[in-house]
Parts: sequence; C-alpha cells; structure tokens
Amino acid sequence: MGGVTEGSSPPTKKTRIERPYQGPAFELHCINSIRALSADMPSAAKSGHPGAPMGCAPLAHLLWGEVMNYSPSKPKWWNRDRFVLSNGHACALQYSMLHLTGYGLSMDDLKQFRQIGSLTPGHPENFVTPGVEVSTGPLGQGISNAVGFAMAERHFASTFNTPDYNVFDHFTYVICGDGCLQEGISSEASSLAGHLGLGRLIVLYDDNKITIDGPTDLSFTEDVGKRYEAYGWDVLTVEDVEDNLQGLREAVEKAKSVTDKPTLIKIRTTIGYGSLNEGTAATHGAPLKSDDLSQAKTIRYGLPDEPFTVAEDVKEFFQKRTKEVESNCAKWEALYEAYKAAHPDKAAELQRRFNHEIPQTALDAIPTFEFGKDKPKASRNYSQACIGTIAPLLPELMGGSADLTPSNLTALACSGDFQKATPQGRYLRFGVREHGMAAICNGLFAYGGIRPFCATFLNFAGYALGSIRLSALSKFGVLYIMTHDSIGLGEDGPTHQPVEMIESLRSMPNVNLFRPADANEMNAAYRIALTRYETPSVICCSRGGLPAIEHS
Repeated sequence: MGGVTEGSSPPTKKTRIERPYQGPAFELHCINSIRALSADMPSAAKSGHPGAPMGCAPLAHLLWGEVMNYSPSKPKWWNRDRFVLSNGHACALQYSMLHLTGYGLSMDDLKQFRQIGSLTPGHPENFVTPGVEVSTGPLGQGISNAVGFAMAERHFASTFNTPDYNVFDHFTYVICGDGCLQEGISSEASSLAGHLGLGRLIVLYDDNKITIDGPTDLSFTEDVGKRYEAYGWDVLTVEDVEDNLQGLREAVEKAKSVTDKPTLIKIRTTIGYGSLNEGTAATHGAPLKSDDLSQAKTIRYGLPDEPFTVAEDVKEFFQKRTKEVESNCAKWEALYEAYKAAHPDKAAELQRRFNHEIPQTALDAIPTFEFGKDKPKASRNYSQACIGTIAPLLPELMGGSADLTPSNLTALACSGDFQKATPQGRYLRFGVREHGMAAICNGLFAYGGIRPFCATFLNFAGYALGSIRLSALSKFGVLYIMTHDSIGLGEDGPTHQPVEMIESLRSMPNVNLFRPADANEMNAAYRIALTRYETPSVICCSRGGLPAIEHS
C-alpha cells in the first residue's frame, strides 16, 4: 500500500476505502494537525481553498518534517532547499508549515488569513511572507520559476564549488496540481528542464483528479506521466499517501539519487480529505461548513473541535526538526568560513552578487555615442554593444533569447551556452518558449546572485505578459530586451507589428520601459536597469537604423 512504481499509469478514478493507518500513529497525528490548521484558515476568513491543503498535508509533513534543509532564522541562507507551492491557492498549507517551523508566522497571523495587510495573503507573496520564495497565484508560474532555481543551483555549483567545498549543494522541491500542468507555461519550462537534465528538481504532483468545474476528466484526460517522460523526466507514481508515507518517502529518495534528469512524482491524493465532501470540487474553493469541519476534526482526525489549536507534541516535533535544520545551516556556515579563507576572491564575488552590488567599472564601460564621429545604427546594435561591454565585467549577467539570438543580438561573446554538460555557461537557449522564458528568469532572479535577461520581438512580449507582471509584482529586476519595436515592421504583416504593446507595458505598475533613440539613451537605459534591481526593465530596440541626435 502506498508503494512507488516506475513510470506513469493511466488516469483512474480513485475509490476511497477507509483503512487503519499503516505508519506510525504519531505521523498521522502530525498530518491531521496540519490538515485541521489549514482548514481553519479559510473558515476564519470565510473564503479560501481548504481542499488542496487537506489533501497535500502528507506531502508537506514529509518535506518539512524529514526531507528539506531550511533555516527559519536565516530564510535567505544560500544553500537552503528551495520550496515552491505552485498551486498557490493552497497557501494555507504553506502558512501552516511556516508557522510550525518557526518562520515568524504567529497563530494570530494565521487567523488573519486573506486579510488586507496580513502576513498570510490569499496567495503566496515573496515580498510579504518570510519563507515564501516566489509569488504563485497564476497556475503554472511556480513550477516554471522552479526550473530557474534548479538552473541557478547547477550554475553556481559548477562555478563556485571546489573539490573540497560544496558551497552550493541543494534541491528544489515543488508541489503542483492539475491546473499547473494544464497551463502551457509549465509545458514550456518543463520541456527545457528535461533538455537540461536538471536532476535536482523534484516535483510532487498533487494528482487529485479535481478542478473547479468538477472531475478533471471533463477536460484533462492525457497521461501526464507519459508526457513528462517524453520531456526527459524521470516519472514515479505513488498510489496512496493516506495509509502511510513510506511509498512517498522512497520516491523522494529515489528522485534525489537521479542526478541526470528532473523527477515528477505523481501522487494520488484526495482533495478535502476528512470532509464529508472529500474527493469533490465542493471542497476546492470554499470553506468547509462548520459542522463538516467539526466532524472532520473529531471523527476523521481524532482532534479536539477547537479552532487554531496545535497539540504540544506536534509543536515539539517541529521544534526538534527546526533545531536539526538550523544545525545543518550552522555546519554549512562553518564550511563557508573555511571556503572564504581558502578562496577569498570567490567568496567576495559571491557576497557582491548576492548583495546586488554593481561595480562602477561596469557602469562606466557602457558605450556612448559621439555625434559627427560615430555612425548611427539600429538601437538593437547599441543594445548589443552594451551587453558586449558589461557581460565580461558582470558575471552575474545571465540570459538569452527565445530562439531569436541573431535578431535580438544578445549572444555573449565572453561565455558559452548553459547546457546539461556545461552548466557554467551563461548564455541560455530558451527555444521558442517566451512565457516559460520569462518565468524561468523570475526564478533565476529569486534565487539570488544572478541578473537575468531575456529577449524576443516586442510584439511577442504578449506571450510573456503573465510572467512580466509577476516580475513587477515580485520586485524582480529582470531585464527584458525587446527588439523590432516599430510598426514599420511592415513586410511581416500586422501579426508582428507591436501596435499596442508599449502602451500595455507602460500601464503596468513597477515596470521601467525604455525606448532609446541612440547609444547615449541606451547607455542610460542599461545603467538604470542594472541599478534598479527591484524593478524589471523592458528595453525596446529598433531593427532599422535611427538618425543621429546631436545633443542627446
């Protein structure tokens, strides 16, 4: 029961058979406590999503209670395992775990779930809640951000680790749902992750067979496992986490041992487990009725019918676990001190990069234009010159194009490609995946120590707008280089003419949009973009030549 099997299995309707829990009784007690606490939050707010947290509580308990390395006292610890809740509507689950593990979320904070100004907003927000890595409201974004995390880990490990010091040596874990895997953005990012062989990316797929409209077989009957196998992922199936956690425990350990490809663990869960309406869409997006929540706690969970109550033994378990992971962090800090003594230049470079410090020498190197001496060019050529001069001086500058490198002029002469065999490379071949590209860049920025850039035609910023909006909301200073900015792009026809795109981007809060007219204005655009690290910048560039401006 609850075993792990290789590969995928075709979708089947799950019939719930109540059986005695096969694992330790205390393990079930912890899981049920997480379920109850997560269900209390939507009830107090009179809105929210209790179903997914109740179904995914076993996953969360295993991750925070046994698997992940984290540090509540140092949430930005460089070598922490990254966790992403891609199905962000299940955030009551994440808040429960952050509370239990000591991230500074009090019980009163949980009682303020979904209230204005609280630390527990209706979807995870990285700029509000300590321990939340990325903002994951729109489905599919989180798993795509996680690809950026996994790429960053491989890049830093290959660049800064030495035979004696593994400074970067962690995993990225994701919980996602059916909705995330229906969104096209996740397909774009997951395809690239498989190509790159990101073996430290582990996705726990909450396969509960329910969406808002009802059963997933209304619109989603594909074999997700086979699709991910085709992407180049390792796929495991865990049929049950409600009788015991051993199958999931074994699957996670196997996933950690697979170093040459990412892993999708397809886990059958029951949405709203414990509710009278478990397994149905009724538990997805509305609080449980008071009598239903009462019976879930007392009859199904064996807990008192009291809101926002956690037993002392459960608190003590997670306090003990917190001490263990804090000890791991302290051991890493000791290792890093030895690393600093052995490799002071590398350590200083890491500190500079994670502090968002841009050397003045890099800013001073950005080219300028001298009227009457320099030949006017298309502004994409000015952008190319800026990238060419600053990239050798800013090793954190890392990015690429959506299969338009010769048109966007974004190649890095100072670095090779980031590929499976060459993760030290800084140029990213995103392929024709604009939306996934932008979301991956958000993950790269959120990781820290990287200033990502990505490029496409300005008109196709429309394909990436969801991720650009999250760059702005999350305060991620991603550089968006958008060429072919003119409606004069006539021979390609109206499908390629960015008639409204600049107005659309300018109307978005916390986005700097630049349309430089010459090299001096391009200089200013890059200077501002690099120094305003909490604001994404869109630099619009022309394909055609521009006239010289004398007093620019």
